[in-house]
Amino acid sequence: MDHQLIAQAGQVAGAIDGQTIIKSAALIGAGLGAIGVGVPGIGIGIAASRALEGMARQPEMQGKLLINGIIFAALMEALGLFAFLVALQLYGLGSR
Repeated sequence: MDHQLIAQAGQVAGAIDGQTIIKSAALIGAGLGAIGVGVPGIGIGIAASRALEGMARQPEMQGKLLINGIIFAALMEALGLFAFLVALQLYGLGSR
């Protein structure tokens, strides 16, 4: 075994400070938050398909289903925008 190489590896591992760990965790969190931006699109698609299915089954409920569908789509989109803002803030924290 090369003892000098082992000593150098210990010095490199000890050089990682708390600020580096915080930055790397912030960047990982930003990546995970960016996933949350696309997920509401799946929810909006599912909600729209169910609303259209309900309209096809009961045409007299079309007005109520349309209004509720728009409200739910707006709420899901707001969650996506919130995830986007959180991801941007975490990315800004990690890139300082």
